[in-house]
Amino acid sequence: MIKIDDIKIGGGNPFVLIAGPCVIESEELIFNTSSKIKEITTRLGIPFIFKSSYKKANRTSLDSFTGLGDREALEILSNVKKKFGVPVITDIHTEPEAEMAAEYVDLLQIPAFLCRQTELLVAAGKTGKIVNIKKGQFLAPEDMAHAVDKVLSTGNDKIMLTERGTTFGYHNLVVDMRSLVIMRELGYPVVMDATHAVQQPSVGSISGGQPKFIKTYARAAAAVGIDALFLEVHPDPAKALSDSASQLKLDELEELLISIKKIDDMI
Repeated sequence: MIKIDDIKIGGGNPFVLIAGPCVIESEELIFNTSSKIKEITTRLGIPFIFKSSYKKANRTSLDSFTGLGDREALEILSNVKKKFGVPVITDIHTEPEAEMAAEYVDLLQIPAFLCRQTELLVAAGKTGKIVNIKKGQFLAPEDMAHAVDKVLSTGNDKIMLTERGTTFGYHNLVVDMRSLVIMRELGYPVVMDATHAVQQPSVGSISGGQPKFIKTYARAAAAVGIDALFLEVHPDPAKALSDSASQLKLDELEELLISIKKIDDMI
């Protein structure tokens, strides 16, 4: 079990929601979205961690939006924590970013493409923050033991492991629900990323997606048993500056969470 503020992740505790827009597009968008998610999760009694990337370093196209600027975006994340009283998480991509981001957020996330990067995992571990490692699209779930060992080498055992789909031919992903069971056997909380799992990588100059399957994946994972549910949520996904084809519409969040909570309570 991992504890952050008054939130307990794993150890048989109710599931935690990790949610927010893919990337920080503006302070207004982030505050409005976090306010709405906080209102919903408080009403439903669901622990909530706010997620948004302060920078997108692995866009398909050179011309795609990457961020407002590192410090400006990180300040917005820090202000979400202060304003709404929720922990915050963001992606990091290099060793210097680990130390910088750790000044502003409570949890650090290792992107799936970078889950084998030894120096990045060690740098994240050294910050003492909770480290959420997303399983690479190219990895078997049992291979995540090696990523875990790299963080553990720093003396940091505050680790979470996230499923986000596995490459299934070109431009497609598939989720093997067995991976949630296998990764949990490594001894750390498991997370289901139900939004990146519906991506269709690099379709043309952007990544596509099949958002109609977000709820299916989320409910199926809850039935298997998860410690946290990861959702990228946006008020108007079609206008999002990143992952426009694979984010959940904010208006659909509450209904989904009600069904997930029922399943989680039974499990």
